Amino acid sequence: MKISLSIILVFSLSVNLFSQNIDKPNMSLRELKQNFDITQLSDSLMDSFTIEKSTKVLKNLDAKIEDYTIINQRNDSLKVDTSLTIDKYYKLNYLRADNFELIEFSNTGHTYNLLSFAESKGLFPQIGSNAKHYNYSQANDIHYYHVATPFTELMYRTAFVQGQLLDALFSVNTSPRFNFTISRKGLRSLGNYQHFLSSSSNFRFSTNYNSKNSKYFLKTHYVNQNLFSEENGGIRDDDIINFESGNTEFIDRSVFDPQFENADNSLQGKRFHFNQKYIIKNSVDSLNTRKWSIGNIITLENKYYQFKQTSPNEYFGESTGFTQINDKVSFDTFLVNFNTTYSSSKLGMATVFMNYRNVDYSYENLADINNNFFYESITDDNYSFGFNYLLKKGSYSIDFQFESMLSGNIEGSVIGAGLLLNINQDSNIKFSVMNTDSSPDYNFMLTNSSYSNYNWNNIFNNTNTARYILNFNSDKLFKFNFEFNKISNYTYFSKDVNGFVIPTQEDSNIGMFKMNISKKLSFKKFTLENKVQFQKVGDESLGVINIPDLILRNTFYYQNELFNKALFLQTGFTLNYFSEFYMNSYDPLLSEFYVQNNKLIGNFPRIDFFVNAKIQQTRIYLKAEHINSSITGYNYYSAPNYPYRDFSIRFGLVWNFFM
Repeated sequence: MKISLSIILVFSLSVNLFSQNIDKPNMSLRELKQNFDITQLSDSLMDSFTIEKSTKVLKNLDAKIEDYTIINQRNDSLKVDTSLTIDKYYKLNYLRADNFELIEFSNTGHTYNLLSFAESKGLFPQIGSNAKHYNYSQANDIHYYHVATPFTELMYRTAFVQGQLLDALFSVNTSPRFNFTISRKGLRSLGNYQHFLSSSSNFRFSTNYNSKNSKYFLKTHYVNQNLFSEENGGIRDDDIINFESGNTEFIDRSVFDPQFENADNSLQGKRFHFNQKYIIKNSVDSLNTRKWSIGNIITLENKYYQFKQTSPNEYFGESTGFTQINDKVSFDTFLVNFNTTYSSSKLGMATVFMNYRNVDYSYENLADINNNFFYESITDDNYSFGFNYLLKKGSYSIDFQFESMLSGNIEGSVIGAGLLLNINQDSNIKFSVMNTDSSPDYNFMLTNSSYSNYNWNNIFNNTNTARYILNFNSDKLFKFNFEFNKISNYTYFSKDVNGFVIPTQEDSNIGMFKMNISKKLSFKKFTLENKVQFQKVGDESLGVINIPDLILRNTFYYQNELFNKALFLQTGFTLNYFSEFYMNSYDPLLSEFYVQNNKLIGNFPRIDFFVNAKIQQTRIYLKAEHINSSITGYNYYSAPNYPYRDFSIRFGLVWNFFM
């Protein structure tokens, strides 16, 4: 029924999708070349090419860098940028994002521990297993493209011991109105510790289409993701002294005996996503531009999380007689969104929408193991109503969003507003507030396992999070962010009196703030970039949310154009540091972090030396990570019993082709 309904809804607005004729250009390529003025190409795409090379690189000689556009789910457009900056250096990692508030585990592709508190997740509860989701692409993470010529991007980076990371993307417009993009990120890394291999595959296919009369718009994507990790529980307690002492016999990390060597976990998911819009009325006059459209979004997603172990281990407690462990939970979601939008250059843009969401959270897999066809599951049918508003006027803009559950098995609401003021062309300031009332993730409410200690069926109150944010941005002056959070009914994992991980809800209100400031100082060819973050939890005695008081990152580097501007070079040092705190522990069975208040971790600097270079459209990155590891002491961890990375040399590159 769901699939049939999806097909009807997809094609109901797309009758004219295949009825367009693609007009051929009325000029030949030879005529285009004859009439083409190469001096017009003074953008970043052509700056690094001579005139003779430029005519060979671009088949479409009218193409400029502005003609290569990346479009997100909110329909914001970004231009493809081939420059080399420090911000891009920060993003050359497994997540391809700045991980200032995260610390990696020793092997690429495993997981990350938080150094700050995360934002509220939204209205709908999710499957859980959050430690496995850092590299899982959600619907809002998928981008769409519009390119003048076929566009390719390759990102490569070395991994640990054996393997590599490769992210390849190819995008092409078969006509000015139809684009498809195909990409895949693949990783395999053995790691330095026993039984800690990581392997992942993220396949994405997206399509962006608009009709000839510019009334129908379609964005659709398909993703297939498989994130796999071997799990070893970290090094044993009696090996901690051997690690921290720097004993030369243990510099080869493969000699450490882990807690176990027979377990792994994986997260797999497939998603079909359709987002279409039809403009009913579009009127333009000298005083006002008005547009009215209707649309719908359909998402079908199937994912499951699985923990496997060839034989039970006392690390997780009793296994009630099972000879092997195979805990698997599936999470099927079906979402239909109907929306209508009215926009006016005078009044702003208003969107009203209705959501239907069906969820099936099930441990059906365990019924086969027990030879028992009874299994526990949660099935939810929810309806929600929402309203979004955006007004841009001169030097300011106002936004408002609201969504509330109308019916179903869960309740909740989201309401937020923001005001952006443009002080001048360089500076702006934004005030925003957000209140989220939502149910905890499903694995807090229901978990079944072959281990008897990992079985619960709870009823928790909604978690309410109020966020107040102030942002100031100025490239010439500095960037400042302040955020205050007040949380009630905070839900988290911790250990009980018997030492087993359980879900817990805190009745007391928790207040916390964080503020960070970023400032760049330059002198001739030298630059010092600083980012400092201060943060504090109101009542630390609760021991519920543990974060370091201080996080900082300082990068000192030299940059210059060399060899008649054929090479752009950056080289320098980066210092990362966070103060000592009770860092969360990692549970590989749940793939979740839990609160601990026994071991302090932090107060260790991490110094990296890097050499970055750009040659034409290729950015090359060479990095010596954690060069001070043997000097400042072996007290560095990503989580209790999980040591951080030792000194290593990494190589990476990002290569763009405009053909």
